[in-house]
Amino acid sequence: MDHPAADAGPPFQAPALQARALLDRHAAALARRRPWEALWQDCYAHVLPQHAPFAAGPAERRGDRLYDATAADAADQLAASLLAQLTPPWSRWAGLTPGPALEPGTEARLAPLLEQAGAALQTQIDRSNFAVEAHQAFLDVVIAGTGCLLVEEAPPGAASALRFTAVPLAELVLEEGPEGRLDTVFRRSGLSVAVLRRRFGDRLPTVLEEEGALPVLEAVVPDGTGWRWSVVLEQPEPVLLAEGRFAEPPFVAFRWMKAPGEVYGRGPVMKALPDIRTANKVVELVLKNASIAVTGIWQADDDGVLNPAAIRLVPGTIIPKAVGSAGLTPLASPGRFDVSQLVLEDLRGRIRRALLADRLGPVEGPRMTATEVLERSAEMARLLGATFGRLQSELLVPLVRRCLAILRRRGEVPDLVADGRLVAVQILSPLARAQARRDAETTLRWLESVAALGPEALAAVDLAACARFLADAAGVPAGLVRGAHG
Repeated sequence: MDHPAADAGPPFQAPALQARALLDRHAAALARRRPWEALWQDCYAHVLPQHAPFAAGPAERRGDRLYDATAADAADQLAASLLAQLTPPWSRWAGLTPGPALEPGTEARLAPLLEQAGAALQTQIDRSNFAVEAHQAFLDVVIAGTGCLLVEEAPPGAASALRFTAVPLAELVLEEGPEGRLDTVFRRSGLSVAVLRRRFGDRLPTVLEEEGALPVLEAVVPDGTGWRWSVVLEQPEPVLLAEGRFAEPPFVAFRWMKAPGEVYGRGPVMKALPDIRTANKVVELVLKNASIAVTGIWQADDDGVLNPAAIRLVPGTIIPKAVGSAGLTPLASPGRFDVSQLVLEDLRGRIRRALLADRLGPVEGPRMTATEVLERSAEMARLLGATFGRLQSELLVPLVRRCLAILRRRGEVPDLVADGRLVAVQILSPLARAQARRDAETTLRWLESVAALGPEALAAVDLAACARFLADAAGVPAGLVRGAHG
């Protein structure tokens, strides 16, 4: 919760009243979040049990109640696939491009600066902890439908100017703005008195208990021209510890999908939760039935000689019995449980389909042809079209803009603002390239049809422009294409 890059703004009036107003607003938003917590807890308990952030009381061995790992494995695969398809590590997945409002003739002069800024951005991200934290945020969005990344400026001397933190959903309370985006973020966490004194010593109350952690509320609220950042100590009395302003919000909250009128997202684990519960129960019953089949159920006559409490069914055991009595006899099972395997296979198949484990996972078997690759890319784009559009607008673009704001402040990139008018963010991830590949395929088929008409028809085609378009669709660096910006 350290924000060295916060822009110091003018002092706000009545800090005590402002602290109380933020606490009241957080309490109201928390009350609206509470109906979701039981569902989130159930999702985490079946997929990521030891995490279980919404469980009340002390930690326990929650994994002991799990008997089927299909959902946990599929959720982990989906989170890893999202990382590889949206923000592949050590690969350029975002860049900058001239915007539509640029004056004619300035695009060629601006292109080298944008290329330089894009390369610097990717270098800083690669040297940071982005891959580790982004995977954790993708796990949250797969399981609970909502994830959040905190983007901060690293201390001077660090390997990268950027520092990322995956914020647990249990610490977050979100509000949706007029544009339908999660632009108001409250984060409530506990900090020790030693940490509070080190960071906010001049504003802390003089009397504080040294043991335990104190609740601290961090709020990022839009105010029309930017985002206001405030830190409030809740106990013993509300105290405004710090405040500042950001040009871009440090918290980047994003969702898998959402229903109308809802603030928090819905993830694929929520959709598959009935099947996940049922599969877990079926495996539990199968194991219980297997234990009965292995050890059996026995009955014995009360003949005064046989003592059932002293019997141990191990090889070589001699069990005494009275003369003429039946002794120890097995009890036949009243039914069979063979149908469970059919039910379990169907449930596991539905879980893996819901979590896209058979669509985004690694290819097993012989190598695919080029046509199969294109068909698989088209199928992924169809399945993830709405989700990818939401992740691009709520995660990728705000993430790039926040990173650029930090790098611009540190002097690592030119003074460029990706506002979408003069400079726009260009997403270069594999999922974004899937549509570009389809457009390139359509262009190539059109060129083949025109070429079949003869030289006169082909002369009407601007081949240089076609080559530049195909190069852009394939992600070829602009510097390798002659006249790409002129």
